[in-house]
Amino acid sequence: MEIDRRLFIASLGGAASVSLMDSEARADALEDYMSQQLDNAADRLPTASEVEAEIETRGYRRGTGSLFLPSRSDKNVKKLVPMPANATLLDFFKLRFAPANHVLQSATRAMKTGMSEEIILACLLHDVVQNLIKTDHGWWGAQMFEPYVAPKVTFAIRYHQALRFYPDSAAGYEYPDLYRRMFGTDYEPPPHIQAAYKFARNHKWYMEPRLVTVNDLYAFDPKAVVTIDPFIDIIGRHFKQPKEGLGNDNSPVAHMWRTMAMPDTPL
Repeated sequence: MEIDRRLFIASLGGAASVSLMDSEARADALEDYMSQQLDNAADRLPTASEVEAEIETRGYRRGTGSLFLPSRSDKNVKKLVPMPANATLLDFFKLRFAPANHVLQSATRAMKTGMSEEIILACLLHDVVQNLIKTDHGWWGAQMFEPYVAPKVTFAIRYHQALRFYPDSAAGYEYPDLYRRMFGTDYEPPPHIQAAYKFARNHKWYMEPRLVTVNDLYAFDPKAVVTIDPFIDIIGRHFKQPKEGLGNDNSPVAHMWRTMAMPDTPL
């Protein structure tokens, strides 16, 4: 849950009041505040226009990639460990995508339910581009992996973004309340998402992105313990690692990998 620090402090009577509280009292107050906010959110879901009105209440844009968005915290960013010269996908998982808990949970669920290795790989990769950018992450993610994986995998990554907004009870996917909170109860996907859904729905590979959404929806357990280890062999079989290293292979997407490798570069 995101907490507006200013509103939280104001609810306690201001900074002066907070300064008089010991650490235990502050922790209790924060827990109470979060519980109240959660109860309030559960009582009423916002409309799309109300979500839009919140834009000017933030000091950041929600579509910005996670590596470039320290604004959710009042702490300074930490210096990143440099990437190896011949960086592999595993290096990026360790040094730039970490903790990658959501995609690891998603791929773990796909593996446990007997999905194909291509689906498992798509689940493992489907959201990691959000470290670079969140807006249209399905397209960005598919493009970033296109030189290195099979077309069916990139199809699954690209179109899972559109399929998320359309339930398919036969496949086990219902529209999540999370999206009602994020986008508004009356949200209507933009034309390019509608067109992408219609295209994917009638495609022979429809179930590939659909199964990504199924394994996406139930992969947010904060207590889950997951690791990249079960997927190393699948990566080895299905990911074409460039010998020069990701970002150094002069591919059409090398700049995307370099951007994630060096997010503190000003120009």
